[in-house]
Parts: sequence; structure tokens; C-alpha cells
Amino acid sequence: MPPQEKFETSAHLNNSRDNNLNCQNSMDIQIPEANEIKEETKDLDFDELLPYVGEFGLYQKILFILMIPFTSFVAWVYFSQIFITLIPEKYWCWVPELKNLTSNERLSLAIPLDHEGYSRCNMYDVNYTLILLNESYVPNPLWPTKTCQHGWEFNYSDVPYATVATELGWVCQYDSLPTVAQSIFFIGAIFGGLIFGWIADQYGRIPALIGANMMGFLAGVATAFTNTFWQFALCRFFVGFAFDNCFTMMYILVLEYVGPKWRTFVANMSIAMFFTFASCILPWIAYFLLDWRMTCIATSVPLILAVATPWLIPESARWLVSQGQVDKAIDILGKFERINGTKVPDDVYKRFRETCARICKEEEADKTYSVLDLFKTPRLRNITILFIIIWMAISLVFDGHVRNVNNLGLNVFVTFTIAAATELPADTFLTLVLDRWGRRWLACCSLVISGVFSIWASIVSNHIYTATLAILGRFWINISYNIGLQYAAEVLPTVVRAQGVALIHIMGYVASILAPFVVYLDVVSSILPLLVLGTLGIICGLLTLFLPETLDKDLPQTLQDGEDFGKDQKMWDFPCIERKRKDEEIPPVTIFRSFSKCSTRNSMRASLRGETLRSNMIRRSSIKSKKFKSSIIEVEKL
Repeated sequence: MPPQEKFETSAHLNNSRDNNLNCQNSMDIQIPEANEIKEETKDLDFDELLPYVGEFGLYQKILFILMIPFTSFVAWVYFSQIFITLIPEKYWCWVPELKNLTSNERLSLAIPLDHEGYSRCNMYDVNYTLILLNESYVPNPLWPTKTCQHGWEFNYSDVPYATVATELGWVCQYDSLPTVAQSIFFIGAIFGGLIFGWIADQYGRIPALIGANMMGFLAGVATAFTNTFWQFALCRFFVGFAFDNCFTMMYILVLEYVGPKWRTFVANMSIAMFFTFASCILPWIAYFLLDWRMTCIATSVPLILAVATPWLIPESARWLVSQGQVDKAIDILGKFERINGTKVPDDVYKRFRETCARICKEEEADKTYSVLDLFKTPRLRNITILFIIIWMAISLVFDGHVRNVNNLGLNVFVTFTIAAATELPADTFLTLVLDRWGRRWLACCSLVISGVFSIWASIVSNHIYTATLAILGRFWINISYNIGLQYAAEVLPTVVRAQGVALIHIMGYVASILAPFVVYLDVVSSILPLLVLGTLGIICGLLTLFLPETLDKDLPQTLQDGEDFGKDQKMWDFPCIERKRKDEEIPPVTIFRSFSKCSTRNSMRASLRGETLRSNMIRRSSIKSKKFKSSIIEVEKL
């Protein structure tokens, strides 16, 4: 089960070991007075209001379907550079004097042999005009050589179209330029997260969603018209602004409108189905268009559809409430009522208004905290640093696996499709086991297994075996990535949770800047990229064992809660075993359940995945639950 927000329950179980109490059944039950329950249930928050509106009615299902284009956009923004900068496996120096010869004749006459076959970056330094006059087409291995002087000639059998890298000659001494451009993309993602995160908090989710997609549209189309590296890099920088933000705002909007028990489904299946499908078809868009410029346009123009968002998708009611616009939020919920065929009583809206007014006042007191508070106490500081290191490693390994498909020695289009498809079983598997096995050991095992498969892939010589093992490594790092998206948010205390999560995610972007350079190590040795990725995975997998487990635990609210969180846990504790042991210890006399209206035990991954700087939303959802304590006591006798 996932962790809950911190609640004080009205039923307390006192152990009979207390010598001052002599209870036959070892239980002392304290039932609150009726007026106490009435007072505590007076407040009503957004999650309590949703069942009246409909937790996953027709309108929420429509919004779920409307996630499809935005999920496709983020996949295309993220992965498209792979297919517009592909470089064929075989290329050699272009010799203008030999243009009238066949390709094989040019290759044989002008290109020297090295240990890998024909040289990619050198040519014979001779007078080819004189050689042609003598009609001598047999090269002399003793001829002097020089680097390519007039560009390169490419064999497009494995990559059947010209890319920006082949047109501009980003090979040999310039082969690091695609890597630099990809790193610049991630630098843009950092700035985009800061800017659009601020817009989302100040002006709403819809303006941020439209702005991010329009930025991706304009910069993506502009990429198709670049003719120099720095023009290309500048466009990729601004495309990076759209990365994550072009989808995350929509993701947040839908999750905020579905009931807690549906959030895990919406959060995971939107990624598992829509993101996976968009990722899998991207290679074939490039393959069938056979033009890198058209690929840029085809994957960027659809983003302009975001301008229709205000007419199709409502603004976040939670954000409106946080801005004091409760009446506008209720008007939006009225649309949900009409489409879902439900009716919310007027007294429910009245209680909701009163609760919102009080929470907004309470929020002000928490604005004095900053991310620096995470580093003021020793244990919380160590946990925060561990999360930063582990998330950076996960981000680097994940992105490294994504970009290493071109180094696996097989058809890059097929390999990428298969690797991208692992997202579906990975998300499905995680949905089934995460709330049973816990975060810590599952994160550890998935990282270590990913590392083992990656290292194994680096030492085998058969390309098919290497690709298979690398794809298995990608499968397990997908699981680690999804766990990591929510883990920190469950451990960091409420008062600085959003800022802490933002810091950790930004550091993940910083690590992603390095991922293309790890893949670039292939020019030194083909085993290095996967070896580095595997080693990082194993080391950081073991580091997760030093983190506290959050399964079935109350989320820390204050900084002191964060400092004390997990102190009673041991490194080798395993949630499944602990749960079984506790179940055996509970006497089958009477079971008390405390239901809180604010919390159903569902994964926080639903509201936190992809969240970088949407700070206020996380804090608000946590502050309100702090005040809505226990509500209804249901007693069931076996």
C-alpha cells in the first residue's frame, strides 16, 4: 500500500503489557463525542467533493482521451533529435575529381584501409586527375594520406535518408556536435521548467500548457530551416523549453479531476499506452518521410493544436481555489456535473467554500520555508543528498539507454521501437507490485538488475545478444525511473516537499546533459557506454538501501518529522515480510478502521510524476490533509 498523509485517528489500541492497565482483551477504545466528530467532519476539501461530482465519470474519461496528443508531443519532442541526427554506419571522404566513377570505384581508389575496413576520416593524398588520365584505378597502399578535404560520402543503406548531421558533416573531427546539441536541449529543459513552472503557478495550468507547446511548435519548425550548427543548437535549446512541460500540465490537470482511486490508473496507463505508442511510431514517421526536415515539421506542427485547449479542457479547479477564485472553480465543477449527470448539494459547496478560505490562510504560514531547510539537520540532509545522487544516476542511465540504440549494431528503427515498447510492461508491472513490495527494495533491485544486464550487454560480441540484453536493461531502468518520480515526494516533509522535489528533478536534468557524452564514449570503445551505465545502475541501486521505506508510512509533515522519518527502520526490513508478521500478531477480536475523507491509500505517483516546479500544488494538497484529521469510525466485528 502507498503511504498516507499524517492523520490522528480516534481509535487507539493500547497493549496489555502496560502494567497500569488490566484489560482482558488488551484493547482500550476511545470513541470521540458526537459533537467532536461533527466538528471534525465540518471541513470538506477537493478530494471529498469529487465523489459528488463523479470520480471518473464521462467528462474525466473525455479528458483522459484528450491526453493522447499531449503525450505524443512529449515523446516526439524528447526523441526526435535521435532521428534527425542519425549517421549511417558507413561513410568516407568525398573526392570531387572522382565523381564520374561508381561508388565502389571511388571507395577503392581513394580510401585507405585500416583495422575496421575502409577509413572514415582519411583519403590518399595524391593527384587524382593525373591518376584518371593514366587510367590506373589500383591504389598503392604506400601512398600518403590526409584528412577529408571536401566533405563525406555516405552509404544510406542502414539509414535511408540524409540527416542534418550528414548534410553538415558532423562526423570525424566534428562527430561530437550532435552530442553537444542534445546537451543544449537539456539545458533548455532546465530553463523551461523554471519559466513554465512559474507561469503555471502564477497564471494557471492552461497558459503554461499552451505556452510550452507553442514554444515547441515554433522552435521545432525553425529547426527544419537551420543551415549551421549554432542555428540548430539554438533551436534545440528552445525546443528543450517544451520538453516535459508540453505534457505535464495536461497530466496534472487530468489527475486533479479524477478521484484518488483512479489516479494510479490514469497516471500509469496514460504513459504506458499513449507515450509508448507515440514513441514506437516516431522512428517510422522518420523512415517513411525520408527527410529530416519534414520529420521536424511533422513532429512539431501538431503541437499547435494546443491553442484549442481553453475550449476543450478546463483550468485546474485546485489552482483556482489556491488563487481564491472558488466561485470560478465551482462553475467548472458544475460543467462536470452536467456531463457526468450528477448533482452536488448546495450545502456541500458551502462547506467547500468555507474550507478553502481557511486553508488559503493557513498556507501563508508555510511560505517561510525554503529548500535550504532540507540541509540544516544531519539525517534529512543525508537523505536529500542521496535522493539527488540516485535521481541523477537514474536520469542519466535512462537517457543513456534511450540514446545508445544507435550503437547496438542492429537496425536503429527496429531496435528503438522494441526498446520503447518496454515502457508498457514496465508500467503495468510496477502498478501491480509497487504498493505491495515497497519502494526501496524494488528501486534497488530494478537498478541493480538493469546494471547487470547493461554490463552483460557490453561484454558480449554478438549484436543480437547485445541488443537483447540492452533492451532488458532498458526495461528495468524504466521501472526505476517511475519509482524515483514519486519516492522523494513521499520522504521529504510537506513544508518543503515541492521545493525539494523541484531541486531533485532539476539535478536530474543536469545529469541528462551528461548522458549524450556517455553514449559518445562509443568512439573510444564500443563497450564503454553500457559499461558505464551498468556500473552507475548497480552502485546507485545499492545506495537506495540507505533510504527509508515509505510503504504504509505516514508522510512527514514538519522538518522534524522529516528528520525522524524512518529512524526505526533497519536496512534489511522488507515490507511484505513486516506486513505478514504484523497481520499474524493482530488478535482476531475486533478490527477498527479509520477512514479519512482526505486520503485513500493510492499512489502519490499520480500527482507527482513529471512534476518539476509545480510547487504550490503539492504543498496545498498536503497542507489541507494535515488539518482534516480522522472522521468516521466504522467498527466491524468478525
